[in-house]
Amino acid sequence: MKTIKITFLALALSGYAATAQDTKTDKHTLEIKIPEVAILDIESTGESNAISLAATAPIEAGNALDFSKALNTDLWINYSSIVGKKSDPTREVTVQVTSGTIPSGIEILVAAAKDAGQGEGKVGSPVDELILSTAPQKIITEVGSAYTGNGPKRGHNLTYKLQQKKDAYGEIDFDQSGSLTVVYTLSDK
Repeated sequence: MKTIKITFLALALSGYAATAQDTKTDKHTLEIKIPEVAILDIESTGESNAISLAATAPIEAGNALDFSKALNTDLWINYSSIVGKKSDPTREVTVQVTSGTIPSGIEILVAAAKDAGQGEGKVGSPVDELILSTAPQKIITEVGSAYTGNGPKRGHNLTYKLQQKKDAYGEIDFDQSGSLTVVYTLSDK
């Protein structure tokens, strides 16, 4: 009888010990991955991203070309950006002419407006109006982790203007009419 009691007690304790190994809590690891993002595109309220700027010819002898209506506001810069906080936490947008020749005697100005407010995050700040050139120039600075929204009327509206260079009317040449390629780049500073 003593052997049965000891065996029963041993079996009861071993069952208790087996259930005592399970706990009310447990743990595991969870890996989080946030991708670096730097995407930019140009959207248009028109049918395409191609725009045209043209001076108006005078209708009276002795008058100059009229550049007052040679402007366009159809294009919008949209971007998505996720930056790292350990490195420089902001980016910038630059603009430059990469092909074609700006005609003599004229300048092409471009300005980016303040973000339209259709996105979220640290959207960039536009700089003053620029005279386009083949050298990259900052047009929007201080872009952090942000998105502007996608499509026209989201992001930064671009205004292009054509104007005569000061004291350079004699350099204007109608044979220099043509096309330019203007490139915008979102990059780390």
